[in-house]
Amino acid sequence: MTVLRNFSKRLIFTIILPVFFFSFFLLFINSCSDEKVKPTSINIDLKEIPDQESWNSRVVFSDSGSTRAILNVGHVRVFQFRNETLLDKNLQIDFFDREQNHTSILTADSGRVDDATNDLFAFGNVVVRSDSGVVLQTEELIWKQATKKITTEKFVTITSPTEQIQGYGFESDQSMKNYVIFRVSGRIETRE
Repeated sequence: MTVLRNFSKRLIFTIILPVFFFSFFLLFINSCSDEKVKPTSINIDLKEIPDQESWNSRVVFSDSGSTRAILNVGHVRVFQFRNETLLDKNLQIDFFDREQNHTSILTADSGRVDDATNDLFAFGNVVVRSDSGVVLQTEELIWKQATKKITTEKFVTITSPTEQIQGYGFESDQSMKNYVIFRVSGRIETRE
């Protein structure tokens, strides 16, 4: 038995361990090479990454301490470099007059705010409903902050308690009390 143990020890020390170390040495040498593994790179345009982003947001716009508008939107992305804010997912804006009375509500699929002028551009299924019962429908609309007017050059349909007017080009105050359609294409009188 002792002879067998001695033989096993000799076998391990003279053959198996040197083969193991030699194999390990070859693997180690083989793995060390001058060729560097380059990570895959992704080109990201930093102009497409927002500086700020929020979900289910509510923004109150005021002038001299008076609430002028309240914006509710599902997703907001602010791009300071481009000087714009993108709005999407259930855009809704409630407008108020100088006495802070609610005057109208605007809904749209999406929008964009020019951060230099604070003008709002609304896109897709744009509807403006005044508290007096006038409803405007169009695909694109601009609310100009400086004049508090809404305008578009697109096709519009305006429905009031007494008539429905369709045409191209539109301008109104944000309460929809004084509006103009520039090229009327149809008019229907309705009775209540």
